[in-house]
Amino acid sequence: MAVKVHLPPAGSGPGPVVDFNSYDERKRLSGSSLTLFFKLMEIWKVGDEDAKLLLGGVSDGPFYRMKKNPSAMVLGVDQMYRVSYLFGIFEAVNMVHGDELADRWIQMPNQNQLFQGKTPLQYMIEGGLPALRDVRRLLEARTQGI
Repeated sequence: MAVKVHLPPAGSGPGPVVDFNSYDERKRLSGSSLTLFFKLMEIWKVGDEDAKLLLGGVSDGPFYRMKKNPSAMVLGVDQMYRVSYLFGIFEAVNMVHGDELADRWIQMPNQNQLFQGKTPLQYMIEGGLPALRDVRRLLEARTQGI
């Protein structure tokens, strides 16, 4: 079966860089980012305690307000990067492994030297933002056959 690829017009380049340091940009993007985050947590079957840690150690009150009404919240810079990395991880792991394995991959022990037998979820929680970046880079490299 032929796959039709839609390429951007020549010379279009990447889209504009979003400035997460801008409060207005974070305000504009936070609601949809949180909606995406909670959907990822559902797909990956990540419990609330681990989800709070993936967002940088959010306490109960703010977390459940985010969950109840995502459009009313404005994420911090760190949290915006975390959600961005998680979305990139989701996209890449689905490209590399396909839907069924991709949805379980984050919870499976992994022997890659990056994880050293831990699950990707455990590695990202323990390592914070740098670990999220590393997992995204690993998976992005895999999508390119590296």
